Amino acid sequence: MGDVKEMGRIDAASLGKVAVLLGGRSAEREVSLMSGQGVLAALRSKGVDAHPFDPAERPMDDLRREGFARCFIALHGRYGEDGTVQGALELLGIPYTGPGVMASSVAMDKLMTKRIWLAEGLPTPAWRQVRSPAETRAAFEVLGLPMIVKPVREGSTIGLTKVTSADQCEAAYALAAGQDPMVMCEQFIAGDEVTCPVLGTGADARALPVIRIVAPDGNYDYQNKYFTDDTQYLVPCGLPEGEEAAIQALALAAYRALDCRGWARADVMIDAVSRKPWLLEINTSPGMTGHSLVPMSARATGLSYEDLCLGVLAAASLDNTEGAQAAV
Repeated sequence: MGDVKEMGRIDAASLGKVAVLLGGRSAEREVSLMSGQGVLAALRSKGVDAHPFDPAERPMDDLRREGFARCFIALHGRYGEDGTVQGALELLGIPYTGPGVMASSVAMDKLMTKRIWLAEGLPTPAWRQVRSPAETRAAFEVLGLPMIVKPVREGSTIGLTKVTSADQCEAAYALAAGQDPMVMCEQFIAGDEVTCPVLGTGADARALPVIRIVAPDGNYDYQNKYFTDDTQYLVPCGLPEGEEAAIQALALAAYRALDCRGWARADVMIDAVSRKPWLLEINTSPGMTGHSLVPMSARATGLSYEDLCLGVLAAASLDNTEGAQAAV
């Protein structure tokens, strides 16, 4: 993607007609609409010929019929962040922002993500996949108090419960299973909650400043993420010396292990006692709302929201470049 200082020097006209994909059909539609409108305004302010495009309301083939040269994916959750839209764009031969089909699909599946990270020797909290309230209660006996119960293929803490007693297991399972038939229980790590964006591809990928998140009562849920001003986001993060660099290195390793490109954001918990960082998940289509974290981190490097959007768009690509040439 080039150096941060180069992002504001991109020739907007060279990017062609751009579709900002927003909305979609997932449980995160409302947030995606906010992200997409922000990105759309930012790109237009930089002179990009950008247009909104909601895949829930229009067939994807309209993108080719209407001559779009590239897409900025501002979709979140299923049908936007899970490889499905990426696959459609590969078939259409239209470059798009963020990781490719496989990386997007794997990152959306928290179980597959954890299996790959463990295979690469990267730390992630213990977990159990569960298929019933009884299995959830059994996981509680193994993973301890408290425990996180969440859908495997959902984001933004939707369907997530922090279980503090065994009698909460049935309701927690039902809430998660209402979002996704695949449900997981995860060991809770008490300590600092942080996030670290990554920009770029391969050897050129780099981690941005770490953000420390201080939510009301330690509850960084859907409401506190997007719709209140009570959560504190600390940049600089104020972590002890050396910890930020270690988390940046971990985020980069997690990003590369999944073969991500373009951009993503890794979420990490730091154990309050041992100070060991633990990878929770990686977001391959990060939020771009007024409360979102990647723009906050980018600003700390001197990169504006508008230039961030322009740089991410300029890095749009395809997994299959031969397919792109054939489709033109």
